[in-house]
Amino acid sequence: MTAFATLGPVMLDVAGLTLAAEEADRLRHPAAGGLILFRRNYESPEQLIELVAAIRTARPGLLIAVDHEGGRVQRFREGFTRLPAAARYEGAGGADLAEQAGWLMAMELRAADIDFSFAPVLDVECGISQVIGDRAFGGDPETVIHLASAFARGMSRAGMASVGKHFPGHGGVVEDSHHALPVDRRSRPELDARDLRPFRTLIGDGLDGIMPAHVIYSAIDSRPAGFSPYWIQEVLRGELGFTGAIFSDDLSMAGAAHAGGYSDRARLALEAGCDMVLVCNAPGAAAEVLDTLSGWSADPARAGRLERMRGRFPVDRAALLASREWQAAAALIGALNLD
Repeated sequence: MTAFATLGPVMLDVAGLTLAAEEADRLRHPAAGGLILFRRNYESPEQLIELVAAIRTARPGLLIAVDHEGGRVQRFREGFTRLPAAARYEGAGGADLAEQAGWLMAMELRAADIDFSFAPVLDVECGISQVIGDRAFGGDPETVIHLASAFARGMSRAGMASVGKHFPGHGGVVEDSHHALPVDRRSRPELDARDLRPFRTLIGDGLDGIMPAHVIYSAIDSRPAGFSPYWIQEVLRGELGFTGAIFSDDLSMAGAAHAGGYSDRARLALEAGCDMVLVCNAPGAAAEVLDTLSGWSADPARAGRLERMRGRFPVDRAALLASREWQAAAALIGALNLD
């Protein structure tokens, strides 16, 4: 059995700029399998590299991730290229620029030994969402498909897996699932015609990972998508033929409270078909979930799906910054932010 196959189904976080001893112990728990970084974990590229190295030492093989889409959702700023919101690519260079941005984002993160970013956003913006807005590549499926596919190609060129979110689409509800449980009342045919189309296309192109939404689609199922065997097993795995890794959205969000306490949330998400659950900004809850899942069963198929999320080749930061390709891409993306 490889070291990776022993990794558990829980993705955790850490509090600050360095790894505390008790946090290192928690990462060694058999149910731990990943770690997500936040803005509070970042001061400089050098500090980030040291933190990641400490995490790797504490638990070799751990998957390390971050939300680094651009715009409002970019955890590391100074020392990294500022990426525009996804909506900026339409009409400002289109797919070529989106692919450059995906490559640039991924290369800079890989230079810090981070495996992947939870990107691209595949939601279709309907003009009402409080949380999606300009995080979406556009307000129609074709635009989202065209630009998100390019962004994912850039990530792949940099050796980084892509994660489409938020399945089956978060753009059609007003509420922010961080603070409430949104309910989307549209029918399945309406979702098929609009929101599901980017997921269907990118899955066909080899999308590596997917994150379901903490949204109830009440005309179809009474459970939020991330806790729904219907959405995950019947639709995502069955109808759409998705064979990649499935990550729950953060179980500390208000949209996840529908499933009960933290242990129930983790259990129900995994039973519904998620491969890894995220427990962020709640260390007590993370400890509870780890203990609850101490006896989890290793699944070779699950391990294989998660293994494909690992960064595919190392990137030296100094060599990257000295390269003509990085300099050209950084200039292009930086100029877009000044428009």
